[in-house]
Amino acid sequence: MKTFIKIAFIFLPIFVFIAALIDKNLISVVLLVYGYLLLFYMIFKKKGKSLWDEAWKRLLRNKAAIVSGIILMIIITISVITPWIAPYSVSEQNLDIQYQPPSLEHPFGTDSKGRDLLTRVMYGSRISLLIGFIATLVALIIGVTYGSISAYIGGKVDNIMMRFVDILYSLPYMFLVILLVVLFGRNIINLFVALGVFSWLTMARITRGQVLALKEKEFVEASRALGASNFRIIFKHILPNLLGPIVVYATLTIPNIILWESFLSFLGLGVQPPNASWGSLATEGASAINPIEIYWWLIVFPGLALFITLICLNFLGDGLRDAIDPRLK
Repeated sequence: MKTFIKIAFIFLPIFVFIAALIDKNLISVVLLVYGYLLLFYMIFKKKGKSLWDEAWKRLLRNKAAIVSGIILMIIITISVITPWIAPYSVSEQNLDIQYQPPSLEHPFGTDSKGRDLLTRVMYGSRISLLIGFIATLVALIIGVTYGSISAYIGGKVDNIMMRFVDILYSLPYMFLVILLVVLFGRNIINLFVALGVFSWLTMARITRGQVLALKEKEFVEASRALGASNFRIIFKHILPNLLGPIVVYATLTIPNIILWESFLSFLGLGVQPPNASWGSLATEGASAINPIEIYWWLIVFPGLALFITLICLNFLGDGLRDAIDPRLK
């Protein structure tokens, strides 16, 4: 089984390239299949006595985290296969049925242009989750690299680098994000960068603290005595030992990013039409409210999807934290 997993991941770039040639939507399907493959390997592999095996056992005993993980898997799977299972076209308009309440034909109702809200919520999940994952990935790459280099070099370099982090911490986070979005344009790529480029500060501090504790350990001293370069010591020997805190932080950062994107969309600075995220859908619903009619479904269903995803991510993050380091429980 282990050999099969290794071979499968070796061919991952080839499968992604073939999927891109056929249909760009198939790329996410390939990645989803690989994600399930890795998950099944972790579940059914022979359990040993390593720290990761013990952490996995503790995670399986956390019912809230497991249920949250299953719900998230369902949400992610639906978002990936949305182009093939959506009941209507995301851009299909019918002004004859605008503002229709939920019914058998349209379970989530319709919006101001007669578009099926269930379809729009399903497509909105793709944008919201993509922003959450990519912005978190940007934050992890910057934060882990910055914090590990600062701590490993130490001395004046460490002092200068961390004072720069302190300066950024003193600035209002959302003001900087809004400033970047306004200056460089309102598109999804800029939103990825704006949300990720200022979310790395906490990760840099966490990484720095861990690296300061690890760089004096015997295995690091042995690598240094054998002539290993600083780059190899940091990325080959130290960072693999930080995987636990990194995974936990990533799981807890994704819901924050999604929430900030929703806030930006509410201000009109987030995802722009014709694309839609859960935040922009809720904004459209709020703008449709008037003293005469309250189209409650336009706010309730996007908000419910956002709430369920955020609460599940937080429960899963707490479960991972308790499983990886039970002393924090």
